Amino acid sequence: QVQLVESGGGLVQAGESLRLSCVASGLTFGAYGMAWFRQAPGKERDFVTFIERNANLITYVDSVKGRFTTSRDNAKNTVWLQMNSLKPDDTGVYFCAAKFGGGDRDSKNPRAFNYWGQGTQVTVSS
Repeated sequence: QVQLVESGGGLVQAGESLRLSCVASGLTFGAYGMAWFRQAPGKERDFVTFIERNANLITYVDSVKGRFTTSRDNAKNTVWLQMNSLKPDDTGVYFCAAKFGGGDRDSKNPRAFNYWGQGTQVTVSS
């Protein structure tokens, strides 16, 4: 079966960095666009970043531009999220998600994604 397994979360102070990883299995990884979403307590799951299946297109929510970088290695079935200059507002559970096909259509819509990981907690203290 398909599995997406995130890791790398933790508790950090504002200004510090974390690197999240998401390892996929059970699917043809290079056929899927990958995204990171985050969910703060009591809030909806929000889009953070999307990387197209061949990494030809990468998008970010405005609030993380210049601080977060997403990348992928299709040979390793892995997508990463490098988070620098973390802020308390970045706190939440971070989920990776896979969407079949190319392009970035509906890439910010959680309902468009086929598979999800279990999430990893990121807590940024002030």
